[in-house]
Amino acid sequence: MSLNGQHQRAMSDRPDNPDDPDLRHPTDAPDEDEDSAAFRAAMAKVRPLHHDKIVAPPRRPAPRPDQRVQDEREVMREILADPPPDADLETGEELLHARPGLQHGLLRKLRRGQLSIGAELDMHGMTTATAKAAVVEFLDTCRARHVRCVRIIHGKGNRSPNRQPVLKTHLDFWLRQRSEVLAFCSARPVDGGTGAVYVLLRKGGS
Repeated sequence: MSLNGQHQRAMSDRPDNPDDPDLRHPTDAPDEDEDSAAFRAAMAKVRPLHHDKIVAPPRRPAPRPDQRVQDEREVMREILADPPPDADLETGEELLHARPGLQHGLLRKLRRGQLSIGAELDMHGMTTATAKAAVVEFLDTCRARHVRCVRIIHGKGNRSPNRQPVLKTHLDFWLRQRSEVLAFCSARPVDGGTGAVYVLLRKGGS
């Protein structure tokens, strides 16, 4: 028997085994995953972007001044810029003082003489020492009686040496030291002008 015949007989004697790699048909190879192929096709034209720009972080806002201090400064600026009502306040040497936080509208009423005067002290003819004691006693009494607005007449100093308002200067200092005094300002001409002051006091017991 020839070699070719022996080979053909050996091949015909082999059992059919579909799992045998030598017996698989070329068309039996697993198909390529369609999704993977589609993804590779879609990404074929994608190129990474390159740039040398540095993205700066956002700037932090500049610190703002305390809002309360800012508001109080604005109020005082408006008060000082506020013209005298009806040009009825005497010009020159006016006294004006207000504690921080006082309502603008309340100080405006005080300057216009629109607050009811509950008591009055006239310091004409007093020495500095007598006037100081009188002011202390007067303010203590007014607060005990829950008087909110008073008038103190200090004079214009026309009879003082060198015609200087000595008591007026001292009163300005004394009132600033008193914790119960919220504000004071020179009066309208009808109430003494720059020879007197309106004084706004805290509520009794506060």
